[in-house]
Amino acid sequence: MNKIIAESELILNLDGSVYHLHLRPENLASTVFTVGDPDRVPMVSRLFDSIEFKTAKREFVTHTGYVGKSRVTVMSTGMGTDNIEILMTELDALANIDLFTRQEKETKKSLRVIRLGTSGAMQADIPVGSILASRKAIGLDTLFQFYPNIPADQGFAVEVQKLLKLSFRPYEANASQDLLDLLPESFLYGVTLTAPGFYVPQGREVRLKPRIEGMMEKLASLRVAGERLTNFEMETAGYYGLGSLLGHEMLSLNAIVVNRVTQEFDKKAEKTVEKLIQAALESFC
Repeated sequence: MNKIIAESELILNLDGSVYHLHLRPENLASTVFTVGDPDRVPMVSRLFDSIEFKTAKREFVTHTGYVGKSRVTVMSTGMGTDNIEILMTELDALANIDLFTRQEKETKKSLRVIRLGTSGAMQADIPVGSILASRKAIGLDTLFQFYPNIPADQGFAVEVQKLLKLSFRPYEANASQDLLDLLPESFLYGVTLTAPGFYVPQGREVRLKPRIEGMMEKLASLRVAGERLTNFEMETAGYYGLGSLLGHEMLSLNAIVVNRVTQEFDKKAEKTVEKLIQAALESFC
C-alpha cells in the first residue's frame, strides 16, 4: 500500500485544490503552457476557441479551455526556479496523486509543459526578434543541491563550474525530444543558462560590480563537445530538471528580446512574444 502523504507535506485548500495553484485535477489539461507574467495569460487564452475555467492566486493565474478539439491550460508562474519548484510539484500532484486518499496513483500521467518566455541572447549571431527552443539548460541556482541526481550527462555543467570557479556544481537537464520534433523549421535551437537573478547573476552591472569579472564574455566563449551557451533566462533548467525526475515532457521556448553582445533591445518585443504564442499553439494544439 502506498504511503499517505501528510497534510503538512501537501497542503490543500478547503475546496480540495492544491495550495498555491488553487487548482483541482479537473481544472488542468494535459498540455500546459506557462508564462512568467500573469498579464500574459490572457494574451494566450484570447486565442482559445473557448475558455471553461479561470482562477487566480498570488502570481499563479490559470485559464483552461479549448483550441479546436485540444483541451489546454495556460498559467503564469512568476520568475525564478523557486516558483517553478512550487509549480511543478503541484502540477504533478494534480496529475499523479489522489488528493482524496493522499496516495500516489498506480498509473502515472505525463503532462506536456511548454514554457513561453522572454530571454536575452549571449551570442552576436542570435538576433532580437527570433524564437529559440532550449535543447538543454544549465542551472546556476542551487535548487538541485536538495534533489536526487538528474539522469542526464552533466559535462556542460561541470565546465561551467570550472570556468566560473563556483563553490557548487551547476546542473544540466534536457528538453523533451518528442516536443522538439513538433516545432517548425523557423525556430533556432540552443543551450540555455538559467540564472538565479536578472542583474548581477547574468553579468549586468548597474551600481554593484559583479564578483565574477567578465562573466558573460567567459560564458559566451565556452565550448563543450561542439556546443555553446546561447541565452540567459531564469526558469528553464528548473523546469527540465524537475520534469525529468517526475516524468513529464518539458520544453522551453524563448522570445529573444535582448542581445547582450550587440546591446540591442527588441523594440517590437510584444510582437515577438505574440509570434511565439501563435507558433506554440499551432505546434502543440
